[in-house]
Amino acid sequence: MKRQLASSLAVAFSTLAVWSCNQSDPAPKGDYVSGVFVMNEGNFSQNNGAISYFARENNTATADIFAVANGTALKGGVQDYTASEEQGIILVDNMSAGQDKVQFVQRYTFKDEGTIGAPDIENPREVVIAGRKAYVSCWGTDVSKYSTGYIAVIDLTTKKVTKKINIADGPENLAYASGKLYIGTTQWAAGNKLAIINTNTDEASSPIATSGAANPVGVDANGKLWVNAGNKMLRINTETNATEATLTIATDGTKTPGNFTFSNDLKSIFFVLSWYDSAGKQQGGTYKFSITDTQIAMVTPLIPRPFYGLAVDPSQGLLYAGVSPSYTQAGYAVRYRADGSLVDSVKVGIAPAGFFFQ
Repeated sequence: MKRQLASSLAVAFSTLAVWSCNQSDPAPKGDYVSGVFVMNEGNFSQNNGAISYFARENNTATADIFAVANGTALKGGVQDYTASEEQGIILVDNMSAGQDKVQFVQRYTFKDEGTIGAPDIENPREVVIAGRKAYVSCWGTDVSKYSTGYIAVIDLTTKKVTKKINIADGPENLAYASGKLYIGTTQWAAGNKLAIINTNTDEASSPIATSGAANPVGVDANGKLWVNAGNKMLRINTETNATEATLTIATDGTKTPGNFTFSNDLKSIFFVLSWYDSAGKQQGGTYKFSITDTQIAMVTPLIPRPFYGLAVDPSQGLLYAGVSPSYTQAGYAVRYRADGSLVDSVKVGIAPAGFFFQ
């Protein structure tokens, strides 16, 4: 009986071993599952923009992950990057007319999954995903008067532009909230208004007049939309589109606010206030205010320097700042705690202007 038991156990273990060998572990999704993606604009005249990547626990980055994955560069400046489900979307702006594109990649491997080019995509600026649709703000072909701007609506299943919604005055930054897409305009255009698109019908509705070029920042912890307009910060009710509060940024008429971004709890807003001195060097600082403040304190900056790009990691709360020494050399992603204390810096690509956290 012992021999029978031993034989039975031997067969059982043998069967288990064979079963184990036949059950392979799930294949890893790719090299870019969790980490920080840096959008490097590059030098516009050289079309050398790239997306850098590094894990949060590291302080070294892979400079151009698209080139690593595909053996070729993006061939243009990188304007924006976002991802949803298995898809990544890169906006590539080439200095040559007709060469701009939306580049699709597999989100975790960055393998090329096709493109959309001209005439559907001309001078792309920013992308937002809502469900299975992507909305891309485009300046169009006229970048001198910004008269041909539009929002390209992309079906992410077919990877085709299904509609182009006319938005003049250089459609720029985008914010999505409760079935509405809010569109800002470039500060160099004439239109001081916040355009609105119903994403259920993809039709434009009445815009919100603003005191300066509108720049939607995003939606706060209370569901309110914040918009920068000149030296004003507007808090807007997304249900009624009414402006509930207006805060002034002290600019002295010579300084420009920009690079607005929310804290990870959506209760504070960081921004850069900058100007150029007589030698052409950028000066300024980085500030922070609460969504409950009645005025923006400008006496002491959180960080006494300006940055090329600014974003907050929603998982860790660290502030990521892009430093661009010039348009001919690599820049840096500098990490700060919410109190403004320095953590470290990571060397990335040329002109780091934006960040995506995964």
